[in-house]
Amino acid sequence: MVSTTTRHDAWQAGDSYDAYMGRWSREIAPRFLAWLNLGENLEWLDVGCGTGVLSSAILNQCRPKSLISIDTSPAFLATAREKVQDDRVEFRLGDAQALNLDTASRDIAVSGLVLNFVPDRTRALAEMIRATRKGGTVAFYVWDYPGGGLQFLHAFWSAASALDPSTEELKEDRRFPYCTADGVVQLAKAAGLVAPDCIAIEIPTLFKNFEDYWHPFTLGAGPAPGYCTSLDPDAQERLKSKLRATLPFARDGSIALKARAWAVRGISQY
Repeated sequence: MVSTTTRHDAWQAGDSYDAYMGRWSREIAPRFLAWLNLGENLEWLDVGCGTGVLSSAILNQCRPKSLISIDTSPAFLATAREKVQDDRVEFRLGDAQALNLDTASRDIAVSGLVLNFVPDRTRALAEMIRATRKGGTVAFYVWDYPGGGLQFLHAFWSAASALDPSTEELKEDRRFPYCTADGVVQLAKAAGLVAPDCIAIEIPTLFKNFEDYWHPFTLGAGPAPGYCTSLDPDAQERLKSKLRATLPFARDGSIALKARAWAVRGISQY
């Protein structure tokens, strides 16, 4: 049975996800890798690779010897294989909670913007640690949902809940309260990561006009778009009008907002 909090989590359409969240993931990934500041010719693991945003950044920025990228969604993997064509990467179907990898077989394991959607995130992180050689780096990042770090998403849910109070249960800040600086460090420690440290990574999210902001919510990929597409046309139009009245438009019609993620890194002692 689908729970009330997950019924709108439609994550199967790779191109739709890319339009909704992937473009901002592309901005976060290089900053995350720059913070890690790791060497070249290493064997990487990307857990929950989605459409290949972080994997692409690893290939372009870190000069890996090899990269194994794993995701549960065949559609996302198909998009990743189409967009990221490089002999150093292998995209695999798999479960973050039970990685089909030998123990201590990779130098580095990373995960971008996915652990909060894994049923047992502590187990998934522990699996990343298991797959990483002793002394290797394990790192991940998640959006700062409780702190309103995704301003464009916060604006959407604020408008939606003003019209429909039942949406409160769907908001990511309620569903993922651990996505704070303290919460992600505690998760890392619980999974067995040694000496975890945490930083905030912030990016601008500039929408050229209202349609650029609104259209991704009509594509159904993710909790907020899933909710939006579940509305009847009249309800959807009311939500659209509410957002028009509340978003901070510049004189040229653009909408300048910000996004913040919490990034954590630590050492594997497996």
